Amino acid sequence: MQTSTLMVIVALFAISAFVLAKKRSREVATIEGGLKKLHSRPAYYGSFAAILAAVPAVILLLIWQAIEPSLVHSLVMAQIPSSTLQAHESMTLLYSQIVHIANGVLKTEDPALLAASEHYHHLQSIGLTLRWVAVLTASLVGLAAGWRMVRPKLKARHYVEKCLQIFLMFCSTLAILTTAGIVLSVLFEAIRFFQIIPVTDFLFGTQWSPQIALRADQQGASGAFGAIPLFTGTLMISFIAMCIAAPIGLMSAIYLAEYATPRVRNIVKPILEILAGIPTVVYGFFAALTAAPFIRDVAESIGLSNVSSESALAAGAVMGVMIIPFVSSLSDDVITAVPQSLRDGSLGLGATRSETIRKVVLPAALPGIVGGLLLAVSRAIGETMIVVMAAGLSANLTANPLDSVTTVTVQIVTLLVGDQEFDSPKTLAAFALGLTLFVVTLALNFVALRIVKKYREQYD
Repeated sequence: MQTSTLMVIVALFAISAFVLAKKRSREVATIEGGLKKLHSRPAYYGSFAAILAAVPAVILLLIWQAIEPSLVHSLVMAQIPSSTLQAHESMTLLYSQIVHIANGVLKTEDPALLAASEHYHHLQSIGLTLRWVAVLTASLVGLAAGWRMVRPKLKARHYVEKCLQIFLMFCSTLAILTTAGIVLSVLFEAIRFFQIIPVTDFLFGTQWSPQIALRADQQGASGAFGAIPLFTGTLMISFIAMCIAAPIGLMSAIYLAEYATPRVRNIVKPILEILAGIPTVVYGFFAALTAAPFIRDVAESIGLSNVSSESALAAGAVMGVMIIPFVSSLSDDVITAVPQSLRDGSLGLGATRSETIRKVVLPAALPGIVGGLLLAVSRAIGETMIVVMAAGLSANLTANPLDSVTTVTVQIVTLLVGDQEFDSPKTLAAFALGLTLFVVTLALNFVALRIVKKYREQYD
């Protein structure tokens, strides 16, 4: 609460610095003979002063927030007698108990813990006061410096643009580091898994039963980690979904962009995009209660036996309906963005409307359409709820879409649900699945980008 209040005050100082510096730049311009005498526009002087008032104070606050907890922890633990430390096995639990006592959550009669909690409370009070003084002082100093530095030759625009460039580089670097951190965290855990289970058994095994036997006489816990059934189930459901979403979404996009009247487009497109806002659990209910029983009844009516009530076909069909808006909306925007001059030139040469769409509009919009299809594929691969409710959890190696299957994402969730030990193959298998899925998706995107680049060069 104190941090948010402090940030609000710093923001008010930054706004004040902007207004005061901008006003001062106008006054200086009046004295010097007009705004043309200033190197930058008044708004840049105000922005420069606001940056000086806000950025150093925020950086100082972040550094303080990072250092203070460990510093307080060290000072508090240093005051505790050795006898009290020896009586507790975990220093983390001991420090947590001291914090709870200081906050009034716990009561104790131990004089050492009472003294430590009072010391903790005293350090917190001192830290809070110093934090406010340091941050507000830094902000006020920046405000004053920004106001005093206003002069005609100050290159305020250059400084502001440089600060924005540094901020954008920081955001880009942060995104890259976040991605690298995610990949490395998954990679390290996957390496631990492959140290226990051979890579060949994981990639080429046909049995998936991650339960590990805790006793020699325990049944049904073979510990088989063959991921082929998971990959086939993922590919089957994604393929079924794309067989429905790709043609319907693309055809609807072509109709809305090329044939529909503005009135029809304004009605149909919002209705179609409503599908993207429906929660996946609703699709899951629909798949489990309506689509799956309907598919089973139809299959039995035409003579098929042993049809599962949970099937890849039901999950893939409903998932295809769910991702139609992704394909349709993106493809419609891309097709609409094709220059009208291309259409006019084709029609002027005698091509029909359908020929113009097939041979001019679609090739020109192909990169964007492929991008929309990639987004739809990623959405299908990452879907979990519909698969759990409509396709089940059985890791069956089958090519029959009427059988129950499962996917990689469903098994990742299943393996990590509840209290798990992160040193067992069962839990580490989730990271191996995640790494494999990441590599496959990366390869898919790389191939698709190569295809897009080829056609983009052809039609640009």
